[in-house]
Amino acid sequence: MIGPVMVGPSSSHTAGAVLLAWLARQLMDEPPARARFGLHGSFAKTGRGHGTHLALAAGALGMAPDDPRIKEALDLADAAELELVFEAVELGDVHPNTVRITMENDGERHEVLGSSIGGGAVRLWRVDGLDAYLSGEAPALLVRHRDRPGAIARVALVLADEGINIARIVSGRAQKGGDALMSLEMDQPASEAALAYLKHLEFVLWARQLPALPDV
Repeated sequence: MIGPVMVGPSSSHTAGAVLLAWLARQLMDEPPARARFGLHGSFAKTGRGHGTHLALAAGALGMAPDDPRIKEALDLADAAELELVFEAVELGDVHPNTVRITMENDGERHEVLGSSIGGGAVRLWRVDGLDAYLSGEAPALLVRHRDRPGAIARVALVLADEGINIARIVSGRAQKGGDALMSLEMDQPASEAALAYLKHLEFVLWARQLPALPDV
């Protein structure tokens, strides 16, 4: 089996952990000043030996899984004045390689739940308390919005007008008529003009486009 190009020792505990933190970082408009990692299951029990703490720090700094600086990530985080907190947590009936990542700076805060599912593949499945689905395998669009009829269709129409095919869409909401979140994986990214248009729709609270993960 040919695995991802990476700094080891583990595709799930090291490479996958880098990618989870890297993907979480893409939600931020500006680099995070603080990052808290709640390690569940195998991540909590064996993470130190597999370099998971180094990997998560590296991803929070924007590194790819093959970056030779991963082994220095904690020192580099200190130099960048990125405050890191690692803790063992119990997240219930989820994949054993799961982490809760909270990143924030003075202007924004995001929390995600994600799992490293093997071979370097990852899934983010909750963003800011709402159901989502992000694999990082394709460009993605996150739209936080007010739950109302036609919201998903309106966003899909904007993408269709650009000739963009939606590969996967997941919609989560806290309650009927409350806040909701669309996560869309696409065959190609939306243009800056389309993203700006979406951000100004009356029901959209924020929208963020995420690139595909670094080629691993």
